[in-house]
Amino acid sequence: MSTTHVRSDEARDPVGAATVDLRLEVVVIPVADVDRAKGFYARLGWRLDADLPSDNGFRVVQFTPPGSACSIQFGTGMTVAAPGSAQALYLVVPDIEAARGDLLARGVQVSEVFHPGTPGAQFRPDGTGLRVGEPGPRHTSYRSFATFRDPDGNGWLLQEITRRLPGRVDIAETTFTSTADLAAALRRAEAAHGEHEKRTGRPDANWPAWYAAYMVAEQVGAELPR
Repeated sequence: MSTTHVRSDEARDPVGAATVDLRLEVVVIPVADVDRAKGFYARLGWRLDADLPSDNGFRVVQFTPPGSACSIQFGTGMTVAAPGSAQALYLVVPDIEAARGDLLARGVQVSEVFHPGTPGAQFRPDGTGLRVGEPGPRHTSYRSFATFRDPDGNGWLLQEITRRLPGRVDIAETTFTSTADLAAALRRAEAAHGEHEKRTGRPDANWPAWYAAYMVAEQVGAELPR
């Protein structure tokens, strides 16, 4: 699979002006039955932020996935899109097997973990035979997926990412969005540090600094310490 990388100097504003932060806040998804959708997303364990009905029939319901800075909204009088027409809505996870297991425990039908056998197979309905039924080789970031749908057929795509491509995260704003995300990063740093000590042949008393350097480098896509 080929990947196009954009250098930081290529991503600058073409007129050289200072850019204004534009943070994706909410994605509206179309549903036919608001209460049914509300029950489904509550069952996922997502945080209910609002359920605001109005006298004129307008209603907005907002949920936020655990660890996410972006929310979803659905309701009545919000969109003319056909119910179920929202597809390939990404949910990024640090451990796809754990994420899939959590969905199954909540009674959600979710696909097996797979990686695309050909570019774009993750977007094909039911994979059309182009999905390989196992995680991406060595659980490489961006390569392992699983899918599920809400009661209206809106499609969600789980994607496992543990190490970002360079330039995707500002090193000055490195954050972990949940305790689970931080714990997973610590476990990966622990495993890598164990290999580091094997290579050096001695204990590393400064392991906290090594862990920190590893976790930041992993998140921003920089060269990992050895």
